[in-house]
Amino acid sequence: MLGRRLILAIQFMTRLPTPQVRDFSPADLSLSARWHPLVGAIIGAALWLPLWLLHDRPLLAAALALALWTWITGALHLDGLADVADAMGAAHRDPARFLQVLKDPHLGVFGATVLALQLLLKFALLHELARSPWLPAIVLLPAWARWGTLVWSRCLPPLQPGLGERFAWRLGPAAIGGWAVALAAASLWLAPPLLLALLVVPGIAVYWRRRLGGITGDCLGAGIEATETLLLLALALLPPGLVRIF
Repeated sequence: MLGRRLILAIQFMTRLPTPQVRDFSPADLSLSARWHPLVGAIIGAALWLPLWLLHDRPLLAAALALALWTWITGALHLDGLADVADAMGAAHRDPARFLQVLKDPHLGVFGATVLALQLLLKFALLHELARSPWLPAIVLLPAWARWGTLVWSRCLPPLQPGLGERFAWRLGPAAIGGWAVALAAASLWLAPPLLLALLVVPGIAVYWRRRLGGITGDCLGAGIEATETLLLLALALLPPGLVRIF
């Protein structure tokens, strides 16, 4: 059962080849969410490889890492970010209008602009990371972002039915807190700036609650992208020497 849920988490969150788990229930999906941070660490380990191998050619390393990042996730979270940007741009703070626009499969100007800016920013930050002593932190960065999905789906109500809205409804605080302790300990060892995730993730939860009153699956994807970018920015702006001072 444990292996089945881990495979289901990998199957749902990535394009990595796994044995297919086809007959699953919403409860299975929720329980598989326990392994989202581990799936994030697997993604991070894959990203570390081109950045490490080509660290002396940071532009190429960043381009290949970004391409791999997009492929391995199937652009799932980028799609959520673009959809949310379109909906928020057209909703004018009307939650009903937000959900209506969110269902539109077409990409609008807001979504295209935010998508382009997100990819550009991630490319620039990966370029910085390729030459940084914080490079090993890339393994933990996607894990923190996917830990965020557990927090958001646990503490925020869903705005519409769907597979992505309540990943963590069967998980207790112990599971979520256990991952927080493990990731915090690893971050303290590898890259203390990643501890900012303990502020970023709750901050995003507060934003969704105040702006929308809850979340959708697309909001989870947008939250992952926002967390990853903010943590990359922290690694770029907080050099090891500065962290040691504090």
